[in-house]
Amino acid sequence: MVETVNCPECHAARTDPSVVCPDCGAPPVHPGDQRGAVEEVREHDLEPYVTLRYIARLFKILAALMVIMLIGEIVTGLSNDLPSLIGEITKTLVLAGLMWGGGDLTMLMIDAGHDLRVARILLGRINAELHRKANEK
Repeated sequence: MVETVNCPECHAARTDPSVVCPDCGAPPVHPGDQRGAVEEVREHDLEPYVTLRYIARLFKILAALMVIMLIGEIVTGLSNDLPSLIGEITKTLVLAGLMWGGGDLTMLMIDAGHDLRVARILLGRINAELHRKANEK
């Protein structure tokens, strides 16, 4: 007696899982194949982006240090040439703003990564539910 196996893609009965599915063209099923298994949320899907958070903090700390240096430059520059002081203030403020913006962009990358992970998990659950409903019919 030939044992039938359900295709992990279309759930049609397959008499020989070592060949391509005749109904949907899915690749052969090998022992230990996890296709079609309902996948739970993995622990590493929920981990924070530690490295990117450090980079964001670094950018924001550097921006704050630049503002502190700017204050020191203003204090020491008031007794010297005022036009060159204004130029240095402008350059330092722009650079500090870019550093702060770099930190914000890094946090945005973290949020986008979380959104992508959530979308992948949601699509996996929807796919598993559709396959489950197809098997019930």
